Amino acid sequence: MSKISIRFFNDKEVRAVWDEEGNKWFFNIVDICAVLTESKAPNAYWRWLKRKLIAEKNQTVSGAHAFKFLATDGKRRLMDAIDSDNLVKLATAFPNKNVPKFLEWLTCGENTIDGQSKKKAYALWESGLLDTQDTGSIKSLQQIHAYIFGGLYDFAGNIRTLTISKGRFTFCVAQHLPIVLKNIETMPETTFDEICEKYVEMNVVHPFMEGNGRSTRIWLDLIFKRSLKKCVDWSKIDKNDYLNAMMKSHTDDSDIKRLLKSALTDKINDREMFMKGIDYSYYYEEDHTVESGNE
Repeated sequence: MSKISIRFFNDKEVRAVWDEEGNKWFFNIVDICAVLTESKAPNAYWRWLKRKLIAEKNQTVSGAHAFKFLATDGKRRLMDAIDSDNLVKLATAFPNKNVPKFLEWLTCGENTIDGQSKKKAYALWESGLLDTQDTGSIKSLQQIHAYIFGGLYDFAGNIRTLTISKGRFTFCVAQHLPIVLKNIETMPETTFDEICEKYVEMNVVHPFMEGNGRSTRIWLDLIFKRSLKKCVDWSKIDKNDYLNAMMKSHTDDSDIKRLLKSALTDKINDREMFMKGIDYSYYYEEDHTVESGNE
């Protein structure tokens, strides 16, 4: 159970665990019950459905295996999980309008650019790259971006040459990027406030055509790790709270500072914390569009 992943369907968690022996992901069935039913007691729903399927001699249940997942009380408890092939079969047992959308999400997600780059982001932990970074530098951020998006975007690791915008907000004009980035690189990063302010400035600049948030959050954690011996437990920061705070941060960074401070942890060498951070980082970026200019 060395690899744990959190996927998100309709803003609800679906936890998964990697089975080294079988070389595949197993998805938490109680989480699936929670997203595919209106039940307020998904554990009880799964126990009922499991008995029903066994009584009907449905072989899908035999594909379920017990893995340990973190429970609400902070302890790891055995819970049923199922691989993607059997999950497709199991989903037909749910009389719910969300099933087609859920199956599309399940079967297509990992084949997208986001799915492929997420796998590469996971691999950063074992790559050794995080331990050789010139933390806080532009080069460090470019190396992270190049690793995650290499082979997926031809601009991976390269500072953009076009001006981009999101909604009504236009990020730093491309021709000014070299000077602005040099100024950000020299910003102090000793205290919590200084680190947050540097992070906010980098977000306002948005140095890449795509993948800025995912790369910069890893970059931020490396600075926290080096300077404060802390990192962010991103699972403690609500998606909408984070996005609203970041949109506001170019004029008022108090909200993002408050959110980050409340989520700091000393688990800087915890592999699961890093993986969970990647999951949430990608979750934050779902359904977001960045437009490019013509410079």
